[in-house]
Amino acid sequence: MNERTHTLFGDLAAEATPPARGILSQTLSDADGVELVLFAMAAGERLSEHTSARPAIVHVLSGTGELGVGGETYEAHPGTWLRMAAGTPHSLAAATPLVFALYLLPA
Repeated sequence: MNERTHTLFGDLAAEATPPARGILSQTLSDADGVELVLFAMAAGERLSEHTSARPAIVHVLSGTGELGVGGETYEAHPGTWLRMAAGTPHSLAAATPLVFALYLLPA
């Protein structure tokens, strides 16, 4: 039996190309209670304020924008990392084409 014991992305940001318009998302991994969803947003696009039923991590991989979380606003740029408890209101607006990873953690 040849069972896969790992998943490797040599350059996570390269897995998604921001579209000219809109927002694209793709689930890259969903194992052991952790789901990895990669988002690519065109400049000017926005994910309106919402919450998640699970704790989550947002990691900006490329581009810039504005991250709203818990009533506060932060600049988002490559390297920005945010961990949120379940139920935390958050939003994201892309100033430039933006790619980020969303990790949904076990409840």
